[in-house]
Amino acid sequence: MAKTAVVTGASSGIGAATARRLAAEGFDVVAAARRRERLDALAAEVPGIRPAMLDVTSQESVDAFAAELERCDVLVNNAGGALGLEPVASSRVDDWQRMYDVNVLGSLRMTRALLPKLIASGDGVLVMLTSVAGLVSYEGGGGYCAAKHAQTSMTETLRLELCGEPVRVVEIAPGMVQTEEFSLTRFRGDAEKAAKVYEGVPGPLTADDVADVISFAVTRPAHVNIDRLVIRPRAQAAQHKVHRV
Repeated sequence: MAKTAVVTGASSGIGAATARRLAAEGFDVVAAARRRERLDALAAEVPGIRPAMLDVTSQESVDAFAAELERCDVLVNNAGGALGLEPVASSRVDDWQRMYDVNVLGSLRMTRALLPKLIASGDGVLVMLTSVAGLVSYEGGGGYCAAKHAQTSMTETLRLELCGEPVRVVEIAPGMVQTEEFSLTRFRGDAEKAAKVYEGVPGPLTADDVADVISFAVTRPAHVNIDRLVIRPRAQAAQHKVHRV
């Protein structure tokens, strides 16, 4: 029987790329997100993908999703995102609350709901899609960095608490990834500002690059845990050090 992998935030970007990649690896992939039409298109395009409606900010939605899921061997907590680049002093509380609810509490809700199934599988893999923003802070990133630091801390705590259980806890922390929506969402739909983030950067990461390392991590032998994998484009030495041409 094929192993089941759940990918949250699977309607676009890294989530959709991860769903495609894991399906290619032979997983029965449950692609979960809020936008049903995108999930249906993804499932129609790729054999082995099942669409499922899910809002990780709603406990009711998460509970209903978990109740319908027969098994779970891999959980990829990918749903997340950033809002705004204002300094802390002028940031919006509702932006911070939304980022925390999706990135941190969304991962918490999904982990709590599916951990029993991961343990029951005998070789579960829990993947947290964090960010280098969860390791090093940067100006204008206060809310996003705070949320990702919290998510990183939760990942480290889970690894300690699950020691001895048949579950591997993996953190994938990408740097600059150019997807169709991440920066556009951060700049509230301002396409010009979103494009400037990647302007002149030779070869920013793609969603497929990140999906590739997620696939690598979850397909290691059961005794091998990839604690944390940081992936950046060659042009990015650090958050504040990016080569542009």
